[in-house]
Amino acid sequence: MADTTSESFAAAVALEPVAPEHFDLAFTAVTQPCPWPKAYGGDLVAQAAAAAMRTVEDGKALHSMHSYFMRPAEIGEPVRHEVEVLRDGRGYATRQVRAYQRGKALYVCLANFAAGEPGGRYAAALPEPYPSGLPGPEELPDTAAYLADRAGGTMTRAAKEYWSAGRSFDLRHVPGPLYLDVEGGRAPHQAVWVRPFDALRPVEGLTGAQRDAAALAYVCDYTILEPVLRVLGLAWARPGLVTASLDHAMWFHRPPGPGELDGWLLYAQRAVAAESGRGLGEGRFFTPEGVHLATVLQEGMIREGAGR
Repeated sequence: MADTTSESFAAAVALEPVAPEHFDLAFTAVTQPCPWPKAYGGDLVAQAAAAAMRTVEDGKALHSMHSYFMRPAEIGEPVRHEVEVLRDGRGYATRQVRAYQRGKALYVCLANFAAGEPGGRYAAALPEPYPSGLPGPEELPDTAAYLADRAGGTMTRAAKEYWSAGRSFDLRHVPGPLYLDVEGGRAPHQAVWVRPFDALRPVEGLTGAQRDAAALAYVCDYTILEPVLRVLGLAWARPGLVTASLDHAMWFHRPPGPGELDGWLLYAQRAVAAESGRGLGEGRFFTPEGVHLATVLQEGMIREGAGR
């Protein structure tokens, strides 16, 4: 079993400044190992967030990203993130980030930044049924313990190791995971407790708050389509199942406190729609005290194949 650390996230967002070829600034990054034919989509989202944040130097904070995935990324290959400075205003700034691999565009996003100003405050409460009777993370098995004596479908030893230790974050599902079966029923919602395996490392070129925003962008993609898979009765190891991220939107409402992202967060998720081979999932990150940090929407391709 691989070491359970958060190193793969740190490696994913380690950017190298390079001379731009298309826009104003550019960085390269490397997609991280995983046992699938394509790289993890969260690598691209987090890398783009980091690249955009490194070009905003006046203290404005990332408050939203809107992305499209156009081609799959190859694993372990450099990705060039070209950043276009679209606007630098007094209150807001906007960047476009376009990712290239082997000369082909594979991902694009718009990222917006805000200086912040006085105003009214409101935060959504934890959605039902989570405020009452939700088991805490320590009451739930980690992925390694859950998968230790289980097998079936397309689950390989490499996949088990990746799910258990290769993702930088400990993920614990309520009512249960979808690795081999849809455990806990086909309700269109679930929650996932999320915590890095160890304290997040400093990332060169990013402040602690910027690194934490990139970490949320990185981890959000692992499970955002799961409520859609759940309601359709599809487990990850189902033969013939193919999924892919199509587009992604994320809003950062308020920053975690210093060190807060090293602890548990609750990722409350629901299925919004499924039709024509696509599904839309929504997720919201909360602190254990119920503070709403960020919201995610993602549409993905869901091909059930011949195994249904």
